[in-house]
Amino acid sequence: MIGSLGFGVIWAAAVWARFPARVGWMIAALWWVALVMAHTPLLLPGNPLQRLVGGTLEGWLLLGFLAAGVGIYRIFFKRLTGALPGPLQTPDPTAFRPAELDRYARHIALREIGGAGQRRLKEARVLVVGAGGLGSPALMYLAASGVGTLGVIDADEVEATNLQRQIIHADQRIGMQKVFSAEIAIKALNPFVLVRPYNRRMDETNAAALVADYDLILDGSDNFDTRYLVNRVCAEAGKPLISAAITQWEGQISLYHPATGTPCYACVFPLRPAPGMVPTCAEAGVAAPLPGVIGSMMAMETVKYLTGAGETLAGRLVIHDALYGETRVIRIDRRADCAVCGGPRRVG
Repeated sequence: MIGSLGFGVIWAAAVWARFPARVGWMIAALWWVALVMAHTPLLLPGNPLQRLVGGTLEGWLLLGFLAAGVGIYRIFFKRLTGALPGPLQTPDPTAFRPAELDRYARHIALREIGGAGQRRLKEARVLVVGAGGLGSPALMYLAASGVGTLGVIDADEVEATNLQRQIIHADQRIGMQKVFSAEIAIKALNPFVLVRPYNRRMDETNAAALVADYDLILDGSDNFDTRYLVNRVCAEAGKPLISAAITQWEGQISLYHPATGTPCYACVFPLRPAPGMVPTCAEAGVAAPLPGVIGSMMAMETVKYLTGAGETLAGRLVIHDALYGETRVIRIDRRADCAVCGGPRRVG
């Protein structure tokens, strides 16, 4: 019969032309409508096409309902099985989503980083001590770089005087705790980063536990008590530390990792300055872009350390004089009498 033969011709033509399956179904549906119309005496009384196409009105209607039922079942079954993946379909938490591949394309294009290095950044956990002048640019560039987990610890609130240099905060967040303000900015920049805000000061009661949970520590604190504490805890835990400081027009930065034979912060600065010898930013002032320069260097050292690109500042101290546009790099060595790391032995 021409009616049944028509379906076969339609599917053969669709396969030959490589049409999508839905196109074949649409053409078949139109052919079915034509067959039903040919058998409808109310619309086409005495239609001679009925004998030509064959079949009956009831038969073609039943065929259409059965085909529709099968199609609906296939759609709902496909959606159900897609929403319930089996145990072998569990997504890899370290796998990049398409949006991440697009976001980090400029990193992946770098020979020194590539896909493997970007994955190491995604899997890394970095703790930033202080969400102030140095922590602000460091956190923003670490988030933009794709560091997977960022911890930030600070107990202060955002103040109007911070906004001159602490670019992670905003005027409408004055009075908010700095760690939560930083979290808002980081998530707005990169929603693929996990942020862990710690609204507290780092002290003897929590330093060791915090450091133990991270791969790398960045110290951008503004007081010597915290700097020496962070250095000692990192040295005891064998964790690398990137520490920086700024005042007025000058900044300094190095990577301290005595577990690999390089000095710790106390090797270079064994004695604390006498009270009043090193004024704070509030007392002496600070050029607004300076923490951006040094904080960005902290982020750059982090990316290099985590990906293995280039040469880090381990064993070297960078001193940047922004007022005169001069940067010096000096070699630093471990001290045999260091009270923290205890000499030049290499561990691990």
